[in-house]
Amino acid sequence: MQKQQEIVKMFDSIAKRYDLVNRVLTFGIDKKWREKAVKNTFELIDKEKVSILDVACGTGDMIEVWKKEANKKNIDINIIGLDPSSGMLEVAKKRFPSVKFYKAYATDIPFEFHTFDCLSISFGIRNVIEIKKAIKEFYRVLKPGGIVLVLEFTKSEKSNKFRECIDFYSNKILPKIGGIISKNKKAYEYLPNSIENFYTPSELVSLFESQNFQIEKLTSFNLGQVTLLIARKI
Repeated sequence: MQKQQEIVKMFDSIAKRYDLVNRVLTFGIDKKWREKAVKNTFELIDKEKVSILDVACGTGDMIEVWKKEANKKNIDINIIGLDPSSGMLEVAKKRFPSVKFYKAYATDIPFEFHTFDCLSISFGIRNVIEIKKAIKEFYRVLKPGGIVLVLEFTKSEKSNKFRECIDFYSNKILPKIGGIISKNKKAYEYLPNSIENFYTPSELVSLFESQNFQIEKLTSFNLGQVTLLIARKI
């Protein structure tokens, strides 16, 4: 738990500049990844009213996309944000004053069984120390047949020159730029290290399947650096 608390404190320290750093480091393409993820998820949900829990919601980037895409499709959504970082939630609440936010860990979600139609976690599951416990919580709070959307940086299945170039940027360039903008170099040294210690896409699939989820969609962005996994509770 101590390591998990240290990660949360790190996000508290960079919360106010988090969105700016993300836009700069990804050249704004992270918004496109989120949009594609949400569009693909809505294709699998045949409902006019959808309850959504955005776990590790951070400053609310994913909530913004959910709202935007739901409006396009005339889908009525009730979305709730959850994050253990007070700093991140402070920013999110200012951006979305009408949305309810809860300060909680992904491993201890404060909702009853079978509450949500959909649960999303974007660039957050990599920061969860007890991932299996979190996935069990996802399963618990989802309704039967509910959907989980995971968007995350993943470790490469196999090395190639293009991925090596991306990894060089992540390992060498990104920490310097992120450190300058956020004034916390350590936080952005954590990013490449956390990716290297995370799962490959196939390992992530196996992990969710072991917890009784059926994989509906698996795709990658940025030459395999980012993985979109959409799974259904069975």
